[in-house]
Amino acid sequence: MQLITPILLAALLAGCAASAPAPAPADVAPTRTVAEADAKLAQVARDRAEAERKYATQEAVCYEKFFVNDCLDQAKEERRLRLSALRSIEVEANHFKRQHTVQERDRELEERARKDADDAAKQAANPPKPRTDPADKPAPQPLKTTPAQRQAEHAARVRERDAERNAQAGERAKKVERYEEKQRESTERQAEIARKKAERAAKQAKRAADAAAKAAADAEKAKQNSQAR
Repeated sequence: MQLITPILLAALLAGCAASAPAPAPADVAPTRTVAEADAKLAQVARDRAEAERKYATQEAVCYEKFFVNDCLDQAKEERRLRLSALRSIEVEANHFKRQHTVQERDRELEERARKDADDAAKQAANPPKPRTDPADKPAPQPLKTTPAQRQAEHAARVRERDAERNAQAGERAKKVERYEEKQRESTERQAEIARKKAERAAKQAKRAADAAAKAAADAEKAKQNSQAR
């Protein structure tokens, strides 16, 4: 068996150290528009796929190196840091979109309340004129509800509608989280399958190399025995 020389050992160590882990994620830049948030989320999806592809490639390369476990640990750590940074961007963009939706809803409610108050003030300032001849036609019936009561009823309907929307939003968020979890699990399974394939290929290549080396050694030994005779 051929011994590993110091030069070869140093080269193997340098090969495993060449792929240094990615730096820790910095603070995420704040999102300012919905379009920017959508662009961030789209970019996160692309970068996450690229991180998984890069990890699968690094994993296959690691099985060809001497210090396989050290190389794999570095590749996993680099992948973990990259996915963590992308998750931070994703969380910030989704938070901005939810906050923007809430702000738009609040502005709409404020506008409705202002309009209702204006309508009530106009109606109070210009009450219907009494009839000139009460004997001919019955006097107008008083309003069943006052402007304040109508405004209170409207506010109650708005609260019920908001509660229903919030419940629906919470359910949608849960569905999105379940979908994302399934996607992550699928990606991890694919990566595990790729890793096992690479491991089997590496073992098969090693066995083939060992068999070839043994065959060559046997042939050389047979040749020497033949010459000795």
